Amino acid sequence: MKAMILKKHGAIEEKPLELTEAPVPEPGQGQILVRVSMCGLCHTDLHTVEGDLELPTLPIIPGHQIVGTVEKLGEGVAAPGVGARVGAAWLYETCQSCRFCVSGSENLCESARFTGFHVNGGYAEYAVLPAEFIYELPDGFDDREAAPLLCAGIIGYRALRLSGIEPGGVLGLYGFGASAHVAIQVAVHWGCEVLVFSRTEAHRKHAMELGASWTGTSKQMPPKKTDASIIFAPAGGIVPDALRVLDKGGTVTLAGITMTEIPALDYERHLYHEKVLRSVTASTREDGRELIGLAAEIPIRTKTTLFNLEEANEALWLIKESRISGAGVLDVQQKGAI
Repeated sequence: MKAMILKKHGAIEEKPLELTEAPVPEPGQGQILVRVSMCGLCHTDLHTVEGDLELPTLPIIPGHQIVGTVEKLGEGVAAPGVGARVGAAWLYETCQSCRFCVSGSENLCESARFTGFHVNGGYAEYAVLPAEFIYELPDGFDDREAAPLLCAGIIGYRALRLSGIEPGGVLGLYGFGASAHVAIQVAVHWGCEVLVFSRTEAHRKHAMELGASWTGTSKQMPPKKTDASIIFAPAGGIVPDALRVLDKGGTVTLAGITMTEIPALDYERHLYHEKVLRSVTASTREDGRELIGLAAEIPIRTKTTLFNLEEANEALWLIKESRISGAGVLDVQQKGAI
């Protein structure tokens, strides 16, 4: 099979991902073999490739927003059946027995393993995945539309829930990439007013098209305070800006897997009046099931730019430079535009 393999960390400008011919993997106990159709490109992929997040093992095939069809079942797997359309996300598997798993917080499992981080992911024609941790995908959106839902969408949805935003509330979104362009559609569906802060004019325009009532940069003062905000951009300098325009009792949620240093905060100006600052760590399978159900119901329409598998380096560079509006997706089987 063809795969884009990372053998050592490197700046994306140096094209560290190598197109390689690799053997098709065999599914083991409780696993399935998936023929990958599409794989979403995520900012986390960029962090792992460049070494902002040190990988526990190399070489590795990145990619954790996988859409494909079941090709083969491993021992002990009854469902999903061969031919089923499925998706896989960042959470590859957990121990399912620790205090976090049994309490519904499996995303905090000490033994959690992640797709494209601990094990090979979706920048390849085939991937082996645990049957218990995949999603059967409904009709209503095609493979290309589905791919960004499997991380960008799920993380955005979890961040929305943890922000505590209520229907009719005022929500701030900082950074308007793949996650935010899904989250805004859920928030608008809930009847929220959405204010979008982005340094990129094209992203601000996209936000207005999706229902934002106002857009600007993080340094600007919006027309009203926010009841809750989500920071998608991995820039710690935005945190004081978001807290400054947050109303009393509100929450600022940090949705990134990594972030630059957060500047010193002034207690009275930024945190007093029971404001909350909290992070998001991965997601649970329940988050994924809820988001995929909502995506079909609303319906959520993802805006995507398609790349061939061998263009992964160039695509991640465009993400680094904020030059993709919406989400990037690898067309692994080169089906072309859908």
